[in-house]
Amino acid sequence: MTLLVLGAAGQLGTELLRALAPLGQVIAATRSGVLPDGRACEQADLDQPDGLPALLDRLNPTAVINAAAYTAVDQAEQDADAAFRVNAQAPGEIARWCAAHAVPFVHYSTDYVFDGQGSTPYNEDAPTAPLGVYGRSKRDGEDVVRAAGGRHLIFRTAWVYASHGKNFLRTMLRLGAQRDHVRVVADQIGTPTPAGLIADITAQVLRNPTPLSGTWHLTASGQTSWHGFAQAIFEEAVKQGVLVKVPAVEPITTAQYPTPAQRPAWSVLDSRRLQQDFGVTLPSWKEGLAQVMAEVARH
Repeated sequence: MTLLVLGAAGQLGTELLRALAPLGQVIAATRSGVLPDGRACEQADLDQPDGLPALLDRLNPTAVINAAAYTAVDQAEQDADAAFRVNAQAPGEIARWCAAHAVPFVHYSTDYVFDGQGSTPYNEDAPTAPLGVYGRSKRDGEDVVRAAGGRHLIFRTAWVYASHGKNFLRTMLRLGAQRDHVRVVADQIGTPTPAGLIADITAQVLRNPTPLSGTWHLTASGQTSWHGFAQAIFEEAVKQGVLVKVPAVEPITTAQYPTPAQRPAWSVLDSRRLQQDFGVTLPSWKEGLAQVMAEVARH
Protein backbone atom coordinates (compact mmCIF):
# COMPACT_ATOMS: atom_id res chain seq x y z
CA MET A 1 0.00 0.00 0.00
CA THR A 2 0.96 3.61 -0.53
CA LEU A 3 -0.59 5.55 2.33
CA LEU A 4 -0.79 9.34 2.20
CA VAL A 5 -1.02 10.96 5.66
CA LEU A 6 -2.25 14.56 5.55
CA GLY A 7 -1.56 16.67 8.63
CA ALA A 8 1.49 14.57 9.45
CA ALA A 9 3.00 17.24 11.75
CA GLY A 10 0.13 17.15 14.26
CA GLN A 11 -0.17 14.90 17.30
CA LEU A 12 -2.37 12.38 15.46
CA GLY A 13 -0.35 12.62 12.24
CA THR A 14 2.89 11.93 14.11
CA GLU A 15 1.38 8.78 15.63
CA LEU A 16 -0.04 7.68 12.25
CA LEU A 17 3.42 7.79 10.64
CA ARG A 18 4.54 5.32 13.32
CA ALA A 19 1.48 3.06 13.30
CA LEU A 20 1.03 2.82 9.52
CA ALA A 21 4.70 2.11 8.67
CA PRO A 22 4.26 -1.71 8.72
CA LEU A 23 1.42 -1.48 6.15
CA GLY A 24 3.50 -0.14 3.26
CA GLN A 25 5.02 3.07 1.96
CA VAL A 26 3.85 6.03 4.04
CA ILE A 27 3.95 9.47 2.42
CA ALA A 28 3.84 12.33 4.92
CA ALA A 29 2.32 15.67 3.98
CA THR A 30 2.20 18.83 6.08
CA ARG A 31 1.09 22.39 5.47
CA SER A 32 4.70 23.62 5.46
CA GLY A 33 6.31 20.67 3.69
CA VAL A 34 8.45 20.03 6.78
CA LEU A 35 8.03 17.51 9.62
CA PRO A 36 8.54 18.48 13.30
CA ASP A 37 12.02 16.90 13.28
CA GLY A 38 13.05 19.10 10.34
CA ARG A 39 12.82 16.48 7.59
CA ALA A 40 11.28 17.56 4.30
CA CYS A 41 8.01 15.96 3.20
CA GLU A 42 5.17 16.64 0.77
CA GLN A 43 3.35 19.96 1.10
CA ALA A 44 -0.45 19.89 1.33
CA ASP A 45 -2.33 22.98 2.45
CA LEU A 46 -5.97 22.18 3.22
CA ASP A 47 -6.62 25.92 3.41
CA GLN A 48 -6.26 25.81 -0.40
CA PRO A 49 -8.60 22.94 -1.29
CA ASP A 50 -8.46 23.51 -5.06
CA GLY A 51 -4.82 22.40 -5.18
CA LEU A 52 -5.44 19.00 -3.57
CA PRO A 53 -6.59 16.95 -6.62
CA ALA A 54 -3.37 17.75 -8.50
CA LEU A 55 -1.31 16.61 -5.49
CA LEU A 56 -3.31 13.39 -5.29
CA ASP A 57 -2.90 12.79 -9.04
CA ARG A 58 0.87 13.15 -8.68
CA LEU A 59 1.23 10.94 -5.60
CA ASN A 60 -1.44 8.40 -6.64
CA PRO A 61 -1.87 6.84 -3.16
CA THR A 62 -3.77 3.60 -2.53
CA ALA A 63 -5.18 4.99 0.76
CA VAL A 64 -5.55 8.53 2.09
CA ILE A 65 -5.64 9.31 5.82
CA ASN A 66 -6.62 12.87 6.69
CA ALA A 67 -5.34 13.95 10.10
CA ALA A 68 -5.32 17.64 9.15
CA ALA A 69 -7.99 19.93 10.58
CA TYR A 70 -8.71 23.46 11.72
CA THR A 71 -8.93 22.79 15.47
CA ALA A 72 -8.69 26.29 17.02
CA VAL A 73 -12.20 26.09 18.46
CA ASP A 74 -12.37 29.65 19.81
CA GLN A 75 -10.60 31.27 16.85
CA ALA A 76 -13.04 29.56 14.48
CA GLU A 77 -15.82 31.80 15.79
CA GLN A 78 -14.06 34.78 14.15
CA ASP A 79 -12.57 32.86 11.23
CA ALA A 80 -15.43 30.71 9.95
CA ASP A 81 -14.34 30.81 6.30
CA ALA A 82 -10.96 29.25 7.08
CA ALA A 83 -12.54 26.61 9.36
CA PHE A 84 -14.96 25.56 6.61
CA ARG A 85 -12.24 25.53 3.92
CA VAL A 86 -10.02 23.19 5.96
CA ASN A 87 -12.69 21.08 7.67
CA ALA A 88 -15.34 20.80 4.95
CA GLN A 89 -14.21 21.94 1.48
CA ALA A 90 -10.84 20.20 1.58
CA PRO A 91 -12.17 16.82 2.79
CA GLY A 92 -14.78 17.07 0.02
CA GLU A 93 -12.09 17.49 -2.64
CA ILE A 94 -10.10 14.57 -1.22
CA ALA A 95 -13.17 12.33 -0.86
CA ARG A 96 -14.27 12.96 -4.46
CA TRP A 97 -10.79 12.13 -5.77
CA CYS A 98 -10.71 8.97 -3.64
CA ALA A 99 -14.17 7.93 -4.85
CA ALA A 100 -13.18 8.43 -8.49
CA HIS A 101 -10.02 6.34 -8.02
CA ALA A 102 -11.54 3.62 -5.74
CA VAL A 103 -9.18 4.63 -2.91
CA PRO A 104 -10.30 4.29 0.73
CA PHE A 105 -10.42 7.60 2.61
CA VAL A 106 -9.94 7.78 6.39
CA HIS A 107 -11.21 11.01 7.94
CA TYR A 108 -11.41 12.08 11.59
CA SER A 109 -14.26 13.97 13.20
CA THR A 110 -15.22 15.08 16.67
CA ASP A 111 -17.60 15.03 19.63
CA TYR A 112 -18.27 18.70 18.78
CA VAL A 113 -20.79 17.61 16.14
CA PHE A 114 -23.14 16.98 19.11
CA ASP A 115 -24.70 19.60 21.40
CA GLY A 116 -23.46 17.95 24.61
CA GLN A 117 -26.91 17.90 26.18
CA GLY A 118 -26.99 14.10 26.48
CA SER A 119 -26.50 11.94 29.55
CA THR A 120 -25.80 8.56 27.91
CA PRO A 121 -22.99 7.88 25.43
CA TYR A 122 -23.73 9.11 21.89
CA ASN A 123 -23.92 6.39 19.25
CA GLU A 124 -23.13 7.01 15.58
CA ASP A 125 -26.81 7.54 14.68
CA ALA A 126 -27.52 10.21 17.31
CA PRO A 127 -28.68 13.48 15.73
CA THR A 128 -25.93 16.06 15.29
CA ALA A 129 -26.45 19.60 16.60
CA PRO A 130 -23.12 21.45 16.80
CA LEU A 131 -22.91 24.45 19.12
CA GLY A 132 -20.36 26.53 17.19
CA VAL A 133 -18.42 27.13 13.99
CA TYR A 134 -15.84 24.39 14.59
CA GLY A 135 -18.48 21.72 15.17
CA ARG A 136 -20.54 22.86 12.17
CA SER A 137 -17.49 22.78 9.91
CA LYS A 138 -16.63 19.24 11.06
CA ARG A 139 -20.22 18.07 10.59
CA ASP A 140 -20.27 19.53 7.07
CA GLY A 141 -16.97 17.73 6.42
CA GLU A 142 -18.57 14.42 7.38
CA ASP A 143 -21.51 15.13 5.08
CA VAL A 144 -19.39 15.87 2.01
CA VAL A 145 -17.19 12.82 2.60
CA ARG A 146 -20.29 10.60 2.69
CA ALA A 147 -21.82 12.34 -0.34
CA ALA A 148 -18.72 11.64 -2.47
CA GLY A 149 -19.88 8.03 -2.65
CA GLY A 150 -16.54 6.27 -2.24
CA ARG A 151 -15.28 3.97 0.51
CA HIS A 152 -14.86 6.18 3.56
CA LEU A 153 -14.03 5.54 7.21
CA ILE A 154 -15.03 8.47 9.41
CA PHE A 155 -13.78 8.15 12.98
CA ARG A 156 -15.28 10.53 15.52
CA THR A 157 -13.04 10.96 18.52
CA ALA A 158 -12.70 13.28 21.52
CA TRP A 159 -10.32 14.79 24.07
CA VAL A 160 -7.25 13.78 22.06
CA TYR A 161 -3.79 14.12 23.62
CA ALA A 162 -0.26 12.76 23.28
CA SER A 163 3.19 13.03 24.84
CA HIS A 164 4.01 15.58 22.11
CA GLY A 165 2.28 18.54 20.48
CA LYS A 166 -0.15 21.00 22.10
CA ASN A 167 -2.77 19.38 24.29
CA PHE A 168 -4.33 19.30 27.76
CA LEU A 169 -1.84 16.83 29.21
CA ARG A 170 1.15 18.90 28.15
CA THR A 171 -0.46 22.07 29.50
CA MET A 172 -1.20 20.42 32.86
CA LEU A 173 2.36 19.09 33.16
CA ARG A 174 3.71 22.58 32.50
CA LEU A 175 1.35 24.17 35.06
CA GLY A 176 1.99 21.37 37.58
CA ALA A 177 5.72 22.08 37.45
CA GLN A 178 5.13 25.81 37.97
CA ARG A 179 2.27 26.03 40.47
CA ASP A 180 0.98 24.55 43.71
CA HIS A 181 -2.65 25.17 42.75
CA VAL A 182 -4.58 24.89 39.48
CA ARG A 183 -8.25 25.48 38.63
CA VAL A 184 -9.88 23.09 36.14
CA VAL A 185 -13.40 22.81 34.73
CA ALA A 186 -15.33 19.96 36.39
CA ASP A 187 -18.71 20.08 34.61
CA GLN A 188 -17.64 18.90 31.14
CA ILE A 189 -17.54 15.10 30.82
CA GLY A 190 -15.70 13.08 28.17
CA THR A 191 -13.09 10.42 27.50
CA PRO A 192 -9.40 11.34 27.24
CA THR A 193 -8.08 9.50 24.18
CA PRO A 194 -4.40 9.06 23.24
CA ALA A 195 -3.51 9.94 19.65
CA GLY A 196 -1.44 6.73 19.60
CA LEU A 197 -4.57 4.66 20.28
CA ILE A 198 -6.43 6.32 17.39
CA ALA A 199 -3.46 5.67 15.08
CA ASP A 200 -3.12 2.03 16.17
CA ILE A 201 -6.84 1.35 15.63
CA THR A 202 -6.65 3.07 12.22
CA ALA A 203 -3.86 0.70 11.22
CA GLN A 204 -5.86 -2.32 12.43
CA VAL A 205 -8.91 -1.20 10.46
CA LEU A 206 -6.89 -0.70 7.26
CA ARG A 207 -5.51 -4.23 7.65
CA ASN A 208 -9.06 -5.61 7.88
CA PRO A 209 -9.86 -7.57 4.70
CA THR A 210 -13.55 -6.57 4.79
CA PRO A 211 -13.94 -3.22 2.97
CA LEU A 212 -16.43 -1.61 5.33
CA SER A 213 -17.54 2.00 4.85
CA GLY A 214 -19.20 4.29 7.36
CA THR A 215 -18.88 6.26 10.59
CA TRP A 216 -17.53 4.92 13.88
CA HIS A 217 -16.84 6.37 17.31
CA LEU A 218 -13.26 5.88 18.45
CA THR A 219 -12.24 6.83 21.98
CA ALA A 220 -10.75 5.08 24.97
CA SER A 221 -13.33 3.58 27.36
CA GLY A 222 -14.77 5.16 30.48
CA GLN A 223 -15.38 8.80 31.26
CA THR A 224 -14.20 11.65 33.49
CA SER A 225 -14.25 15.43 33.74
CA TRP A 226 -11.40 17.75 32.79
CA HIS A 227 -10.87 18.13 36.55
CA GLY A 228 -10.72 14.35 36.98
CA PHE A 229 -8.33 14.06 34.03
CA ALA A 230 -6.06 16.76 35.50
CA GLN A 231 -6.01 15.03 38.89
CA ALA A 232 -5.13 11.71 37.22
CA ILE A 233 -2.40 13.37 35.12
CA PHE A 234 -0.72 14.80 38.21
CA GLU A 235 -0.96 11.54 40.17
CA GLU A 236 0.43 9.50 37.27
CA ALA A 237 3.17 12.09 36.66
CA VAL A 238 4.37 11.84 40.26
CA LYS A 239 4.13 8.03 40.14
CA GLN A 240 6.36 7.92 37.03
CA GLY A 241 8.80 10.60 38.21
CA VAL A 242 7.71 13.29 35.75
CA LEU A 243 6.59 15.70 38.52
CA VAL A 244 7.82 15.97 42.10
CA LYS A 245 4.44 16.68 43.71
CA VAL A 246 0.70 16.76 43.00
CA PRO A 247 -0.64 20.32 43.02
CA ALA A 248 -4.05 21.13 44.49
CA VAL A 249 -6.68 20.87 41.74
CA GLU A 250 -9.69 23.12 42.35
CA PRO A 251 -12.89 22.22 40.48
CA ILE A 252 -14.59 25.12 38.72
CA THR A 253 -17.62 25.45 36.46
CA THR A 254 -17.65 26.21 32.75
CA ALA A 255 -19.29 29.54 33.65
CA GLN A 256 -16.21 30.44 35.71
CA TYR A 257 -13.96 29.87 32.68
CA PRO A 258 -15.75 31.66 29.80
CA THR A 259 -14.54 31.05 26.24
CA PRO A 260 -15.69 32.51 22.87
CA ALA A 261 -16.95 29.09 21.71
CA GLN A 262 -19.39 27.02 23.74
CA ARG A 263 -18.09 23.54 24.64
CA PRO A 264 -20.30 20.45 24.80
CA ALA A 265 -20.94 19.53 28.46
CA TRP A 266 -21.30 15.82 27.61
CA SER A 267 -18.84 14.33 25.10
CA VAL A 268 -18.99 10.61 25.88
CA LEU A 269 -19.11 8.55 22.68
CA ASP A 270 -20.34 4.95 22.41
CA SER A 271 -17.61 2.96 20.64
CA ARG A 272 -19.30 -0.46 20.67
CA ARG A 273 -19.94 -0.46 16.91
CA LEU A 274 -16.21 -0.06 16.21
CA GLN A 275 -15.38 -2.94 18.55
CA GLN A 276 -18.04 -5.18 17.00
CA ASP A 277 -17.24 -4.39 13.35
CA PHE A 278 -13.45 -4.65 13.59
CA GLY A 279 -12.85 -6.84 16.63
CA VAL A 280 -10.72 -4.22 18.36
CA THR A 281 -10.28 -3.67 22.09
CA LEU A 282 -10.30 -0.16 23.54
CA PRO A 283 -8.39 0.37 26.79
CA SER A 284 -9.69 2.50 29.66
CA TRP A 285 -8.68 6.14 29.58
CA LYS A 286 -6.57 5.56 32.70
CA GLU A 287 -4.61 2.76 30.98
CA GLY A 288 -4.05 5.08 28.03
CA LEU A 289 -2.83 7.83 30.35
CA ALA A 290 -0.32 5.50 32.02
CA GLN A 291 1.11 4.56 28.60
CA VAL A 292 1.40 8.16 27.42
CA MET A 293 2.98 9.25 30.71
CA ALA A 294 5.57 6.49 30.26
CA GLU A 295 6.47 8.10 26.91
CA VAL A 296 6.80 11.49 28.64
CA ALA A 297 9.02 9.91 31.30
CA ARG A 298 11.29 8.35 28.64
CA HIS A 299 11.88 11.74 27.07
